[in-house]
This record gives sequence, structure tokens and C-alpha cells, in this order.
Amino acid sequence: MTTTLRPVEPLQDHADGTRSRRYRVCVNGRPVGGLVVSTHPHYGPAVARFADLHIDEPDRGRGRGTVAVLAAEEIARGWGCGRAEVSVPGDSAAALRLATALGYAVRSRNLTKRLTGTPAPLPPGSAVRPMTEAEFGPWRAEVGERYTRGLTSSGVPESQADARWDASRKALLPDGLATEDARVSVLEHGGSPVGMLWLGLWARTAFVLDVATRPEHRGRGHGRTLMLLAEAQAAEAGREHIGLNVFAGNVPAERLYASLGYETEAYHLHKFL
Repeated sequence: MTTTLRPVEPLQDHADGTRSRRYRVCVNGRPVGGLVVSTHPHYGPAVARFADLHIDEPDRGRGRGTVAVLAAEEIARGWGCGRAEVSVPGDSAAALRLATALGYAVRSRNLTKRLTGTPAPLPPGSAVRPMTEAEFGPWRAEVGERYTRGLTSSGVPESQADARWDASRKALLPDGLATEDARVSVLEHGGSPVGMLWLGLWARTAFVLDVATRPEHRGRGHGRTLMLLAEAQAAEAGREHIGLNVFAGNVPAERLYASLGYETEAYHLHKFL
């Protein structure tokens, strides 16, 4: 039996410079599922993104999804793409197995936690204050370096990583420290700055955009304190959920988030074509 992809619409060219096309997954001409192939809105036309892959229940477990993704890779190569990105739900073990079996590597995970009860107090000796304008410039440069390093270490070309950070910075901190839905804080312990927190207060959730302990103060529990601070600020702002993104291989951070009750909402994977 032959599994193929058949387009269900003309190639779509969008105003943001991306292109996309929706396909049916067919077996001997019989529709059994679907898939969307597009170029990536953040990384440009050389990177493909596959989304909305689904196979109808009676045809699952027969390799239809595998063949569909391989066919999508051929389409992406024809578009001139050298890399493909996919995201799978955190609770879909089957989708994660499919992606990894096809050679996709996990770049990062989105984690989430529901906020219940009274936020835990900060440890004795810890205090929080807003970041000052004098601190903002050097801190922003450090955040950009951490962000681009996380991307390049997982295979993103440096030029794409720099462009991604520049776009994110402009979108998420358009007015610097005065940005309405952003809160940038400094954690102090014993009167000395020990870490920084950047929290986005979005419509339905709070999101930890950056959290870091100063190198000379690591290993003393300040990372946990910063996360408790994030949760307290989110709850104070009326958010019931908090989320974050962690790059693969950051084992200390992954252990910390697991100990605090964060769960995987989505895996983000990539593959060179």
C-alpha cells in the first residue's frame, strides 16, 4: 500500500515572507490524515516547519506518520530548506518517539505549572528590587549572549540565532524597563545582587523569559529563590499559570524545575535535511 502527500490548497505566500501548504496523507488515494508544511517565521525560508500531523485512528500504528514526515522533508528540500523544526505535545509519547526515530533532536522544552495556594516566602536574608537603568544595558547583553548560545549549541547558525534574539528583544522589551507587560527584578541576598529575573505577564499566563544567578553566587539555592519570586510575582498579577523554556542539556535547570513541579507542555525538535 502506498502512502503519499497530496496538496489540498495552492502554495500560500504570506505577508511575513513565509510560505505554507496543507496536505492530505493518503493511502492508495484514500485520505487518512493531514499535515502542514511551512517555512519558519523566525528562522527564514531555509528552515521548514511541520505542523498539525494527524493520522485517523483506524490507520494509526502502520507507519503512515513516518512516511508522511519523510515526504514532507522531500517537499522542504525542494523549497531549498536545509533544516526542519517540529513541536510535539508534552503528553504525546508516540509523537516524540516518531520524531526521535526519524532523527529529530530535542532542542528545548516548554514547561508549565499551575499556581495554587499561597506563594512560598523568600528565604531569610533575600530581598527583591526592580532593576535600575544602569544595570539594564549590561544585563540585556548578557541575556542575548545566553539566548544565542543556547540556540547555536543546538545547531542554529549564528546569524539566525542573532536575528532571533534581536526580534525577540524588540517584541518583548520594546520600551526597556518601562515595557508594560514585563517585570525585570534583581534578587539580593545579604545586600548583594545575586541574580536576575525577567518575567513576562501575558494575557493568560506568566512566562519566565530569563532567570540567572551570578556565577560567583551559584550553588547556594538562589536559583530556587528566583523561581519562587517568579511564581509570587505571577500570582500577585493574577495569573494562574506560569511557564518557561529550557534548552536541552541544561541538567541543573531541568532538575530544579522538576523539583518545583513544572511539567513538559511541548518538545521542540530539529533535524538537518
